[in-house]
Amino acid sequence: MTEEKTETGPKEKAELKVSGMTCATCAVTIEKALEGVEGVEKADVNLGLERVVVEYDPKKTGLTDIRKAVAEAGYEVVPERVIIKIGGMTCATCVETNEAALKALPGVLEATVNLGAEKAYVTYIPSKVTVADMRRAIGEAGYQYLGIQGEETGELEREARERDLRGKLTRAIVGLGLGLGLMAMMYFEVPLPIDMGLFMFLVATPAFLWLSYPIFLAAYRALKNRVLNMDVMYSMGIGVAYVASVLGTFGIVLTPDFMFYETALMLAGFLMLGRYLEARAKGRTGDAIRKLMDLAPRMATVVREGAEVVIPAADVVPGDLVLVKPGERVPVDGDVAEGESYVDESMITGESIPALKKPGLPVVGGTLNQNSVLRFRATRVGKETVLAQIVRLVEDAQGSKPPVQRIADRAVTYFIPAVLSIALISFALWYFVAGETLLFALTALISVLVIACPCALGLATPTAVTVGIGRGAELGILIKSGEALEIPGKITAVIFDKTGTLTVGKPSVTDLVPLGIPEATLLSLAAGVERNSQHPLARAIVREAEARGIRPEETSSFDTLGGKGVLATVLGEEVLIGNRTLLRERGISIGGEVEERITRLEAEGKTVMMVSAGGQPAGLIAVADTLKPSAGETLRRLSAMGLGVIMITGDNARTAGAIARRLGIDRVLAEVLPSGKVDEVRKLQAGGEVIAFVGDGINDAPALAQSDLGVAIGSGTDVAIESGQIVLVRDNLVDVVAAIELSRKVMTRIKQNLFWAFAYNTALIPVAAGLLYPFFGITFRPELAGLAMALSSVTVVSLSLLLKGYIPPARRVPSTGEGHGH
Repeated sequence: MTEEKTETGPKEKAELKVSGMTCATCAVTIEKALEGVEGVEKADVNLGLERVVVEYDPKKTGLTDIRKAVAEAGYEVVPERVIIKIGGMTCATCVETNEAALKALPGVLEATVNLGAEKAYVTYIPSKVTVADMRRAIGEAGYQYLGIQGEETGELEREARERDLRGKLTRAIVGLGLGLGLMAMMYFEVPLPIDMGLFMFLVATPAFLWLSYPIFLAAYRALKNRVLNMDVMYSMGIGVAYVASVLGTFGIVLTPDFMFYETALMLAGFLMLGRYLEARAKGRTGDAIRKLMDLAPRMATVVREGAEVVIPAADVVPGDLVLVKPGERVPVDGDVAEGESYVDESMITGESIPALKKPGLPVVGGTLNQNSVLRFRATRVGKETVLAQIVRLVEDAQGSKPPVQRIADRAVTYFIPAVLSIALISFALWYFVAGETLLFALTALISVLVIACPCALGLATPTAVTVGIGRGAELGILIKSGEALEIPGKITAVIFDKTGTLTVGKPSVTDLVPLGIPEATLLSLAAGVERNSQHPLARAIVREAEARGIRPEETSSFDTLGGKGVLATVLGEEVLIGNRTLLRERGISIGGEVEERITRLEAEGKTVMMVSAGGQPAGLIAVADTLKPSAGETLRRLSAMGLGVIMITGDNARTAGAIARRLGIDRVLAEVLPSGKVDEVRKLQAGGEVIAFVGDGINDAPALAQSDLGVAIGSGTDVAIESGQIVLVRDNLVDVVAAIELSRKVMTRIKQNLFWAFAYNTALIPVAAGLLYPFFGITFRPELAGLAMALSSVTVVSLSLLLKGYIPPARRVPSTGEGHGH
């Protein structure tokens, strides 16, 4: 970043990377667009480097306006994205403090902090701001910079976390131990050579100062950044308790009745205990992503110049021949060149049965080779591997906030001022209005300050999102954002694309009806003719012959007959395969019984081909796209959830209707061209439906994008699908139900967490303020208030962690197509 002084004030320069430029006119377009922005003095585009250098007046415009102008011109400023690990965050206000500190840096376009994952997701312009600047900003805000995601900082991060945990636990033990000791001494009136108050002052002061130092420091930093947070409230609570005790000890203004030393120590101890338990639990929310990252082996064996060499996996390049022995993990993605072995892919796809890998088939980095040696050619390495893409997708999703979190964030901003007001009002009411003792009023004030817990509110959503999305990744259900968690609860109907989604997408022979010749002869003749064609129906007949071990007959003079069928000479006779029209044109008569059989097969949604040899009908072959075994069970489960099920297809109404009947679907949209799917989705949405669209992610991309929830299925290794908020790795329809169940479960858990956090605060703050005292004589001791506060955050995090073991009901039953829910 450079500054130049001119007569109008300091100018700033920014170098931006721009994508989408192809020729000199693009450069001119961008320059014109930028010079049209008020405050931009000069814009120079370098087409070769795809960069633009902008000189502007920061008082009149900023990077957001410049980026917008480039976008409106039809290009895109390519910012960089970094994920920073942050230590020392405890509650929602810590998130606000870090977000504010990062957003205040010139060049930072966006900063989102996830408290559960303890990470900041920052989008920035590298020419204006560096990671070092971000590190400084985090440090100045009072938190620890623990490195960048993806760097080898795992060890550093673990050491920092363990050090932090040890520190918190030690402080908790000292605070609670000393506090309880002093409490017992007061209770049993232990005789001492010096005054009890003075003794307590001498014992408690060094311990209190050491214990509360991190709390006061955090409060000071928060106030410096103009943020009211948990630490500020807590510091006030323990500070008032300690200062009142000192004044009471020396008889300044207060009497020796004001002995809160043990309270001050126990409060600081409880806060540290709560934060220790919370940090320990929070550390476990990111287990799923850490497990995924640990799957990739650090080393790889490659064959170079005939010799086996062990090198770091990061040094493998596409084209390398990689060797994997039984029991080893595959280091990068590739295609098998030699060998056959079973590979356990469960960690990527959630599919428990190992897959057989033969030459030509793909292998995925991070999967486990089981029984024999495989040699494969590396295709995707480093950040391009499927595993790296899944990790990136899960991290991005964990960094996004579902709309429900915004409610909690808003509540937290009003929460602390409200609590401070309640504390001061309760003090004033008890002391000045009700005429209670100063001691009583002060106790109420301290109790209110230490019982209020915005931490529980701050942790309710991010911990559940982090654990839930991580659990999805383990099950092969990739949820791409926090928003995608909320929509499944609102869906009213699910649209399935037929070909390749409900069906296998590959036609196969379903019926052979020989007329006067053996079945094997009919198939041998037909396969001989169809071997010359590339038509999907022809391929189905050839595959059937291969599967039955029947050798196709030799043919000569093959010819296709304009969409009606094909013709060839087999063993000196003319063999025709085609539809009714073709046979009639050739003067071959079809009897009424055969006609009836054809109509019956067509009513079942099958395509019927007629075979004639030597001018006589020889038989019928029916071909259909077979349904996936899990289709029936999936649709039954969705109906049981009260969702409408719709099938969309390009097939004619009769074929579509036959398949729909077999599946029990009552709403069918037939004869819809691929481009018309989007319009059908729009029509349903206009009628008030909230639509989930299930398709293959490539042909159905526009419809997936238009629907309220796009579910791309069976992507296998292609997880970088742009469309679809949920990507299912396995090609199993049951996962559509599992994805809805998982999302709803996470949302239910978030709502439970928020309920507990709100209920806890609304129920206990009035009790701490002394609301029950006039009626039942009940008051809240500050120590108990501190304990309750510590437990509330731990409860919320523990509830989120329960999601780690969640198995959606749809996945509890073996998905055979016959399975029933329970």
